[in-house]
Amino acid sequence: MAKDDNDSVRLDKWLWAARFFKTRSMAHEAIEGGKVYVDNIRAKPSRAVSVGDTMIINTPRGRFQIVVEQVSSQRGSGAIASKMYRETDEGKKQREEVAEMHRLARNAAPEERPNSQDRRLLRRIKEQLD
Repeated sequence: MAKDDNDSVRLDKWLWAARFFKTRSMAHEAIEGGKVYVDNIRAKPSRAVSVGDTMIINTPRGRFQIVVEQVSSQRGSGAIASKMYRETDEGKKQREEVAEMHRLARNAAPEERPNSQDRRLLRRIKEQLD
């Protein structure tokens, strides 16, 4: 990946190049929507990203807490993009816990809606609890 001459690049370009978002416009919208913080400050799309910056990025895949390792405005393969940042241990742990909670909630949900007999049974149980 080509580094920029001044070793900084726009935040929306960097998020796109690091493959956090599929398009630069999606990265721009996420930043405008308050889903990206750089050094614990809500960022703007034109903010310059430099090596060593810490970020909190909320995406549909989860919340990432990262440290910028490389700066580039060119989008490359996933292997190259993953070398552009390092995820913090705390952030990785939190993301895994949330994923586990979602997995458990999905397993606990019934596969189908209750029929009339099940609904009557649920009503009786609720009445006994009150």
